[in-house]
Amino acid sequence: MNQATTAAAPISSTTRWLRWANLAFMLYLLLLSVSMVGTGFKWATGEQAKVLFEFASHPVAGLMIGLVATALIQSSSTVTSIIVGLVAGGLPVELAIPMIMGANIGTTVTNTLVSLGHVRCKDEFKRAFASATIHDFFNLLAVAIFLPLEMAFGILEKISHWLVSPMLATGDMSMKGLNFIKPITKPVVSAIKEPLSTFGDTVGGIMLIVLGIATIFVAITVMGKLMKSLMVGRAREILKNAIGRGPLHGIASGSIVTILVQSSSTTTSLMVPLVGSGVLKVRDVYPFTLGANIGTCITALLAATAVSGEFAVFALQIALVHLVFNIMATVFIFGIPFLRELPVKAADMISDMAVKNKAVVAGYLVAVFLVLPGTVLALTA
Repeated sequence: MNQATTAAAPISSTTRWLRWANLAFMLYLLLLSVSMVGTGFKWATGEQAKVLFEFASHPVAGLMIGLVATALIQSSSTVTSIIVGLVAGGLPVELAIPMIMGANIGTTVTNTLVSLGHVRCKDEFKRAFASATIHDFFNLLAVAIFLPLEMAFGILEKISHWLVSPMLATGDMSMKGLNFIKPITKPVVSAIKEPLSTFGDTVGGIMLIVLGIATIFVAITVMGKLMKSLMVGRAREILKNAIGRGPLHGIASGSIVTILVQSSSTTTSLMVPLVGSGVLKVRDVYPFTLGANIGTCITALLAATAVSGEFAVFALQIALVHLVFNIMATVFIFGIPFLRELPVKAADMISDMAVKNKAVVAGYLVAVFLVLPGTVLALTA
């Protein structure tokens, strides 16, 4: 018996090492794919980039594009990585900011769907649905406050510009300090680009973008699965240890868990069953949700390190916009008692309605993630 267990032990540690190695490879793939999207974008659009951006020139249209893309893909990390790639290819930062905000709202579909697992028991469902929708309402409120401010004063653009200005001041647009990634991604991107160049600039560029986006999907999905298998036990431990230690501890833990599992959807979905089964209260989970928003920014920041060339600083700037937006929203909304209560009350109200009539759940999802974006896009078009 003992011999069998000792023989089995090295296998599990080998498996663990293989998973870590696989994770490192997926991180490389993510950096490579963002580089592909940026290169393809520059290559395909050339001088016509401005015409392409007309469709997103209205901030509200940009917001809806980010929202719908994330709701469909179910990963804000993927969408923000794609946006970083587009900025690297020349998408102006001011057009990308609303898209980043939209990605924050779109990512909240997942935990709302997870809460439906508790639909058989009324009390459980009420708690689970409230804990899921509190994330939605917080992100909707954050956008309702900060998008008009951004449109009027360009706050996020100015703060993020100030953060990257030391790199602009040196005149070194290629972020040489960070650019240990370029030597390992550029040869591969060039090798992929070569056979595609036979199709001409526009088609070749579009093919490179599509290939890049597909690779981002694969890399982030596999990274999420690997991080879950390596970290979810640890993540649950952190969650349990952080309960009842106050909101700051909750926000910090939410950020750490999300960085560990590389997905805010996973963090928030981990909490829904715990609230549904009564282990945690909705109010306990609220600060974690905000931490999850902050932790998910790590992917875009990693993606930005893959960018080189004239727009490299702007790619880093848009990744910082995501981080600054989530930190400011947390400080502002959670710091003002009246605003802090709004998502709690809204989640409580909608979960009461959902318990009485299950159609409310479908209506809510369709309204927030389909009807609202569709109507706004149609009007701004």
